[in-house]
Amino acid sequence: MQVVRTRAELRAVLAAAPRPVGLVPTMGWLHAGHVSLVERARADSATVVMSIFVNPRQFGEAADFEQYPRNEGRDLERAEAAGVDIVFAPTVAEVYPPGFDTVVSVGAISWPLEGAARPGHFDGVATVVAILFALVGAERAYFGLKDYQQVRVIRRMALDLALPTTVVPCETVREPDGLALSSRNARLTPAGRAAAPVLRRALLAGSAAIAGGERSGDAVRAAMRGMLETEPAAEPDYVSVADPDTLAELETIDREALLSLAVRIDGVRLIDNEMTRA
Repeated sequence: MQVVRTRAELRAVLAAAPRPVGLVPTMGWLHAGHVSLVERARADSATVVMSIFVNPRQFGEAADFEQYPRNEGRDLERAEAAGVDIVFAPTVAEVYPPGFDTVVSVGAISWPLEGAARPGHFDGVATVVAILFALVGAERAYFGLKDYQQVRVIRRMALDLALPTTVVPCETVREPDGLALSSRNARLTPAGRAAAPVLRRALLAGSAAIAGGERSGDAVRAAMRGMLETEPAAEPDYVSVADPDTLAELETIDREALLSLAVRIDGVRLIDNEMTRA
């Protein structure tokens, strides 16, 4: 496995790399969810590139950026064990050189849910991913569906800007108790970790209500909130039942619906989602 730090080094090693290339963008603190993305990329690609970069432009709060877990040595060991060929681990100045003054801003799909809760977040995501797509030139890039809206934003960006990289969504990987794997889970206290599976239970409560014949969006959102209220440590940010294409909230559930939520536990903001059908 080769580890490169600069744009020039990355381009040099890619010039000799066999095609096709699969890209797995990460912010490090690798877990089994990242490994599943690498495995999917490995199956499709002759060369697998992973980026490890904690992107300051997608954090609204400086404290959140500073507290994001980091351990490069651990990440490099896990990346190599998973079968990554090239790791791009740049500094902030390498990604955003002096004088950098460009923002990639995606429209309507980025506005609700995470976009409303974290202003500027998706501008930061779209900007860094556009840079990575341009630098790597991968045939495919792999993203987990735990961040469903992020996948839709990046896919929209790639389509609108005619970027040749295909965005490949991959299923969420979960702990045995249902908690979606996330680097942020490392910041939970033991009590917070015990409380966190309530996110999954809330999604399943909403899905069960729909399966039982409930068609009111408000009623399904209430079922999800009711489950969250069983856990005193859970502080909901939003609870959503939305059209999966537009992310507009549904009044009547007469089609496929995306159930999603954001909840703070121990001050750590966790998100999850579930697709269901009426």
